[in-house]
Order: sequence, then structure tokens, then C-alpha cells
Amino acid sequence: MAVNGERPHVVCIPFPLQSHIKAMLKLAKLLHHKGFYITFVNTEYNHKRLLKARGLNSLDGLPDFRFETIPDGLPPTDADGTQDIASLVQSMKRNALAPFLNLVSKLNDSATAFASDVPPVTCIISDGFLYFTIAAGEELGIPVVMFFTLSACGFMGLYQFRNLL
Repeated sequence: MAVNGERPHVVCIPFPLQSHIKAMLKLAKLLHHKGFYITFVNTEYNHKRLLKARGLNSLDGLPDFRFETIPDGLPPTDADGTQDIASLVQSMKRNALAPFLNLVSKLNDSATAFASDVPPVTCIISDGFLYFTIAAGEELGIPVVMFFTLSACGFMGLYQFRNLL
């Protein structure tokens, strides 16, 4: 399981909608159970919602399964619900690459720090709708796996959309 004597470190980043987050979190938990070091990346908005729903200490406890955040680029809001999807898609396309690059670079910098328990990032598992992660992986020399969280029914609906019309 170890790569060059170190545990693999996977950064998981879902599209910031509830069903995508749930599916990615399930995958992250399975990988963690198999010995991977996990960094799970949410948007600041969804991270706050998660803490509000589950409690401030709900994400504490596992040193090798950490949660990090990046901004989604939308104006702050106190609303507790799903953000406008069209705005979210456009904002993530325009604004998420730089914060994500900074986060992964910070993780790798902390991995090289003296006596760090954090291994360097060995792979990024990205939601299939977050194309900016491919550019980040290429720039940092880290492989990217695109994970499509769509259900089989949703996939077939999209696949057959032209025929349905």
C-alpha cells in the first residue's frame, strides 16, 4: 500500500452539492479504511453547513482523515440551502483553480516539513464536473482521477437526452 515507503495521500474534491459530497465521502471513507491518508476538500459554504448540521467537533478525531476548504467564489450568504447551481458552476470554473493549487501545494509543503505525519499528495480524486483539477494535477505533477457521482439512472437520462427530446 505504501508508495516509496509512505502511505498514499489522496485529495478528494466533490462538486459542492449534497449528493456529490455524499458519494465522494463514501469513496474517501473506503480508501481511508484501506490505509490511505485522506484530505477531503469542501467549499467554505458547504463546510460551514456540515458543521452546523453535525456539530463543531463532528469532523475531529482522525489525524489521517482531514477536512480542508476552498472558497467557491460566490458572495457570502446566511441562507442555509443549495446555492444557485448555474452560478456555482460558473464561479467554480472561474475561481477555484488558484485556491485549490494553493491548498495542494500547502499540503505538499507540510509533507516535506521536518517530522511531518502528512505524506505528500500522491493522487487527486475529483468530481467529474470539476475540470480545473486536471490543470492543477498537470501543474503539480500529480495524477488526477475523475469520479462521476451520477446514478445509473441519471447517467442514462443524460446519455439518451437527445433521443428523449
